[in-house]
Amino acid sequence: MSGRNQPTVVNRGLGAELRRLRKAKGLAATAVAGRLDWQPSKLSRMETGQQGIRPEEVGALLVIYEVTGVERRRLIGMAERSRERGWWETHAADLSPWSRTFLRLEADAVAITNWEPLLVPGLLQLPDYTTALMRACGIADAELRVAARLSRQAILARDSPPRLHAIIDEMVFRRVLGGRQLMGRQLRHLIEVAERPNVTMQITPLALGAHTGLDGSFVLLDFDRAPSIVHLEHKLSSAFLEEASQIEVYRGEVDRLAEVALSPAKSTDFVARVAAEYERE
Repeated sequence: MSGRNQPTVVNRGLGAELRRLRKAKGLAATAVAGRLDWQPSKLSRMETGQQGIRPEEVGALLVIYEVTGVERRRLIGMAERSRERGWWETHAADLSPWSRTFLRLEADAVAITNWEPLLVPGLLQLPDYTTALMRACGIADAELRVAARLSRQAILARDSPPRLHAIIDEMVFRRVLGGRQLMGRQLRHLIEVAERPNVTMQITPLALGAHTGLDGSFVLLDFDRAPSIVHLEHKLSSAFLEEASQIEVYRGEVDRLAEVALSPAKSTDFVARVAAEYERE
């Protein structure tokens, strides 16, 4: 399959949102397709991002799902750009700080690789750590956003969870959020999660000095039957990269970071030592 015939990030994100809306209304795909005189397979391909969706088709679905106003305009706008490769998504101030497209794609991933030089990865944060982070960032509706982040973590508790490779810089553990006791609990939580067979944790120690990961965090998502995606998150926007050449750059970054980081076993020992430092004080 040529790269240009593969589903785009926009198609996949839009399809996942339309699937969520249908299920929220309690509607079967066959019933929705029947109302629009479509073959059920057409709706299925749309929802999985395998088929492009025209704006008028999205509009027809949103009538059935009773979606209006700003949300309707946003989804139709995605359809208008569904052929574009790569995607830059802006987050409105009153929404979750995480891209909706990212949430849908993360839930479908079979493998997630997350490099974090500044913070504990979102999938591994305790609620109190997330709350402290939100308050430090001056976010008013912290409780709502903590709940949103916790809902993301549910994917790690599924019967068939994705593989998670978290590579974290030591500086993350030296930056105290919410007090030293909370940091101790957060680090113990990391150790506990890292014991799961689907989770690998590696630490890049400060003793390394300069290294290739200092230019920012990223998440690499791999899927069972779709191309991989790299997600870059900013305060009010997200960028999605999907060209094969771009993915290979970040896959190379993962290899280089994993090579200089401590082994998983040594990383767990290291985190335990730092946790003990916090717990003694």
